[in-house]
Amino acid sequence: MGRPRPAWRTFRRHKPAVAGAVITLFLLLVVLFAEFLAPFGTGRLNADYTYAPPQTLRVSLSEGLYVHGYSFEQDENLRIHYSIDESERIPVRLLAKGEPYRLLGVIPADRHLIGPVNPDDPMYLLGSDRVGRDQLSRLIHATRISLSVGLVGVALAFVLGVALGGISGYLSGRVDTLIQRLIEFVMAVPTLPLWLGMTAAIPVDIGPVRRYFLISVILSLLAWTTLAREVRGRFLMLRHEDFVTAARLDGATGKRIVFRHMLPSFTSHLIAALTLSIPGVILAETALSWLGLGMRPPVVSLGVLLNDATSVRVIDQAPWLLLPGLLVVVIVLALNFVGDGLRDAADPYRR
Repeated sequence: MGRPRPAWRTFRRHKPAVAGAVITLFLLLVVLFAEFLAPFGTGRLNADYTYAPPQTLRVSLSEGLYVHGYSFEQDENLRIHYSIDESERIPVRLLAKGEPYRLLGVIPADRHLIGPVNPDDPMYLLGSDRVGRDQLSRLIHATRISLSVGLVGVALAFVLGVALGGISGYLSGRVDTLIQRLIEFVMAVPTLPLWLGMTAAIPVDIGPVRRYFLISVILSLLAWTTLAREVRGRFLMLRHEDFVTAARLDGATGKRIVFRHMLPSFTSHLIAALTLSIPGVILAETALSWLGLGMRPPVVSLGVLLNDATSVRVIDQAPWLLLPGLLVVVIVLALNFVGDGLRDAADPYRR
């Protein structure tokens, strides 16, 4: 029997997982540098360009980067119809000066990856919404909010799952029975109605930061049960292993046995389980925000953007506002592929 391949090599042979990892790393960069990557802020609007179609970024040797302007006319129903005006060229620049912000929340800056030379010129690479806000900028900021809610929610669920699952498996007996009945009760409650009820109970006038953390806590309250059962099963299996018995005979405390011997023995499985649980939390936040019960304006999340794209008029007149739905699919698939790859890499029988 040959030697098992290292975990990283097994992961590298999983092509969808590698592609998902590249996409995930790009999304993490978006989370960290959203203000720099977005041409404008989320609140910048221009009522003269409502539902403006996407522009194509062009380049010429003499003028550099540019986009064509718009020409428009109103029909008898007062609906504005846009067309690209090829006679007008709006100069665009990399590292353009724009709205001031704080990079990583600390460093003052006013340079954006791309933007018009004149900040007042219309530049809508992915179109605009019903009040003339840049869809690309809002999509970048929404990605950061939705991903960070998923990460925070899963982190809280991870702490709950590992703590309660570890206590249940290590102590067993009545404590195990009590925690397992609690897990069964939580899993028996319909998830979506409970989420809807808890989010509906959040005061309407609450600040965006507090709502952000409350939504994260609500999503984590029902996401910890599966991980807790996995941790419990591992602890029940490991508590009688030779290395645990040796540590106990050596006088190690229960805390040391758990954190220095038992948990590190299946850390890779925890990481895989953690990665696979993030898409579910992101989908839950998106669904709640789409229903108007999660994040709310002025905060921008993928669910909030999809909530703006629910009318028939939007589908007919501005189909580019449905792009957040496509981005949700890409994020979920990428994270699932990464989770599958990590799970296979952590399984010695699959190497």
